[in-house]
Amino acid sequence: MDPLSHATLPAGIRARRIEGINGLTMHMLEAGEAGRPVLLLLHGFPELAYSWRRVMLPLAEAGYHVIAPDQRGYGRTTGWSDAYDTDLRDFSLFTLIRDQLSLLKALGIAKVHAVIGHDFGSPVAAHCALVRPDVFRRVALMSAPFAGPPALGTALRAPARDIAADLAALPRPRKHYHWYYATRPANGDLMASPQGLPDFIRAYYHHKSGDWAGNDVHPLAGWTASELAKLPTYYVMDAQETMPQTVAHEMPSAEQVAACEWLTEAELAVYAMEYGRTGFQGGLNWYRTRFTGTNAEMEAFAGKRIDVPATFIGGARDWGVQQAPGALAKMEAEATADWRGTHLVPGAGHWVQQERPAETVALLLDFLRG
Repeated sequence: MDPLSHATLPAGIRARRIEGINGLTMHMLEAGEAGRPVLLLLHGFPELAYSWRRVMLPLAEAGYHVIAPDQRGYGRTTGWSDAYDTDLRDFSLFTLIRDQLSLLKALGIAKVHAVIGHDFGSPVAAHCALVRPDVFRRVALMSAPFAGPPALGTALRAPARDIAADLAALPRPRKHYHWYYATRPANGDLMASPQGLPDFIRAYYHHKSGDWAGNDVHPLAGWTASELAKLPTYYVMDAQETMPQTVAHEMPSAEQVAACEWLTEAELAVYAMEYGRTGFQGGLNWYRTRFTGTNAEMEAFAGKRIDVPATFIGGARDWGVQQAPGALAKMEAEATADWRGTHLVPGAGHWVQQERPAETVALLLDFLRG
């Protein structure tokens, strides 16, 4: 497996693969010169290191060595199992933290100026800073608030499982997307999207973006079925639909696609190429760990706060900021000891670093230099 070709990358972003990374051969993108302060960028689902393409060069031009790996289960990183029936400990938070520590060791990097995580990369970044503040000296969390490590005795409880019966009993029966992503058919559903893989990814990204008219975000009163049912269907799905069926209802028009500057057809083709080759099961296995107690080791950090400087960046039109009621406030007041501010970018949805890269870079630089 070769690194991502230069033809698919903005000029100045380099791709390479590094062997011996906690059992993986890790594919990574980088920009800027070695020896400068390091920024480690961790993507979420269904994303790639490529998802950082619009912010890497501006951050490098500001004086940083910027590193973005394809995380375990994604892209051109190899050495992980794409099976449903696999040992989920290979996708635990501790394993994901070890992946990043191993990558830094291979690169000869003793510490990073900041670890920055988006979507499911946000809890990975948060736990990196929680567990190894000597290595990860700052943390910026994006689009997914971190409410702290699990309390003792709670790791076997999956909130999406706890609410499943109540959601199914609603007059309009619903199901939580975490629950759906943990099911055996999910990967096959996504790969066999009736609309085809490129249109599925296009619709999924559009539905969660600031471009979709329905993303008028507000706090939810609590973790109840009636409140969660207020979320868009990409989070709380209609019970009988797959995710491709869910987002197909909101497929953007040809005019909207042509006007979408943050995800061009050429950029969409990179996502479709990579997921068409790997499937989605690697990323879906991250969701499954929430239902199996795989991350019970993190209970050892119950009550511990992130001690290094921390900030949060999201889109003002991103339901990911509010999908877990109370998490945002808990992150600000309880889960962190040195809070540097919450920033919601006007007009941006879930993919804030792609939709509004200039604003995202400006906020990051303020935090990094503060």
